[in-house]
Amino acid sequence: MIWCRFEVEGEPSYGIIEDDCVKQVSGSPFGEYAVTNNVHPLTQVKLLAPIKPGMLYAAGPNYRGHVEGMAARRGSPPSYPDRPSPNYRSVHAVIGTEENIVVPKESAGAVQPEGQLAVVIGKMAKNVSVDEALGCVFGYTIGNDISERPWQQADRTMFRGKNCDTWKPMGPWIVTDLSPTGFRIIVRHNGVVWEDFSSSDQIWDTATWIHELSKYATLYPGDVLWMGTQGADGDMMPGDTIEVEISDIGTLRNYVVAEEQG
Repeated sequence: MIWCRFEVEGEPSYGIIEDDCVKQVSGSPFGEYAVTNNVHPLTQVKLLAPIKPGMLYAAGPNYRGHVEGMAARRGSPPSYPDRPSPNYRSVHAVIGTEENIVVPKESAGAVQPEGQLAVVIGKMAKNVSVDEALGCVFGYTIGNDISERPWQQADRTMFRGKNCDTWKPMGPWIVTDLSPTGFRIIVRHNGVVWEDFSSSDQIWDTATWIHELSKYATLYPGDVLWMGTQGADGDMMPGDTIEVEISDIGTLRNYVVAEEQG
């Protein structure tokens, strides 16, 4: 099943996508809902971020290539993680597909993409085993963890470097009943492929991350976990287009713009 959030005449709603149409839903996929008789052509609705997460977790370094790429940027040897070390991202920075990534005036102007598989939690999870963990997943979508590397390296926290408004594109929708292993993830910058990798290259898989997170924090329906990226991509500037495509899910597309002066 393919779930989306969309807007028609300024009103947001959940919907189910079938045959290039959106069936409007009353309620939420994480609770009681009913499919209404309102059906809209997919081309005539504005897709929103498919969920407004209660919490947005980031599976910080989860690919060896990203560890190595970031070390190369710093000019230092790579230091591989010895255990899953999650972080947070701002839920207020989440935007949908086809929306603008805004680079603040104070930035030097370049930001970097991180195309990621995004896991949407569907059931409350606390102290779940690895074997039980995937049973807590509602579905999968796509995230792009926009970063500003000079800020990330200079600051004591990742507040500026990761969490500016609009820096967490997610979408275009959520697909259920998929396996998290073997997704092909492609990052394209102005149509040129920057990364092409598999979710099977992760250091720790989805089930392990959910197991580890749930030892310390209860996961709730609607929470989202971004699963990390490969490599350390180049610079995006205002005027650029960035796409993240994941097999069996779709393509998340966004546009880089400069914050208006004033």
